[in-house]
Amino acid sequence: MKKGKKLYEGKAKIIYASNDKNLVIQHFKDDATAFNNQKKDIIEGKGILNNRISEHILTQLSNVGIKNHLVKRLNMREQLVKLVEIIPIEFVVRNIATGSLTKRLGIEDGTVLEYPLIEYCLKNDELGDPLVSKEHIYAFNWMSVMELDWIDEQIRRINDFLQGMFRGVGIKLVDFKVEFGRFEADGKREIMLADEISPDTCRLWDMRTDKKLDKDRFRNNLGNLVEAYQEVAIRLDILHEQSNIRPLTYPKPKAVKIKKK
Repeated sequence: MKKGKKLYEGKAKIIYASNDKNLVIQHFKDDATAFNNQKKDIIEGKGILNNRISEHILTQLSNVGIKNHLVKRLNMREQLVKLVEIIPIEFVVRNIATGSLTKRLGIEDGTVLEYPLIEYCLKNDELGDPLVSKEHIYAFNWMSVMELDWIDEQIRRINDFLQGMFRGVGIKLVDFKVEFGRFEADGKREIMLADEISPDTCRLWDMRTDKKLDKDRFRNNLGNLVEAYQEVAIRLDILHEQSNIRPLTYPKPKAVKIKKK
């Protein structure tokens, strides 16, 4: 697949044209940002891990009937994806209260929610991605009632699947953000999951220790972001390729000498 001109550059990815009008190449950068781009850094290897983890998750979702834009991974940093018109709403799914939710509403951090909470945010960095209601979405024609109802149902399915997948490797899916886009080809138009699902877009906590395995390590100066992302990839059993990222190593337990009485 031939890479063409740059079509768009965001905080974490670059989109390039391809020689197929319906497909584009999505390149994962090493840039790390937080607090609406107020905090920035470049963390070597982050893009490689996000590319691999997102490919794995989107492939697994596709296998259970969740349509998404992924066609295939091209190399360590790039994916071939369908060219979609992104809906200007970010969908935030919360299973455990933390982050902005606790600050806005005074909920105790770590509170397990009785049922998943779906929040809608306008995708606009200049405005700080403000929360919006369903009424806003309908009033400004960002989506129809039928489209939003369908997306909400897809989100619940995605959440159920991801919770089970991560629980199986000892990780809590605390919350995550997803985006959807409209894809049109051969006169047909459909909505599908787009963007990425990775430790950049999910909050992931170790089930035993609540250790953060996501971008909160960068947001809150916890350090070792790449090692945390590596740990997620290792637990998902997908970190096999040779790259400039070294796998995590763990110290061998010291031998204990037993004294004879």
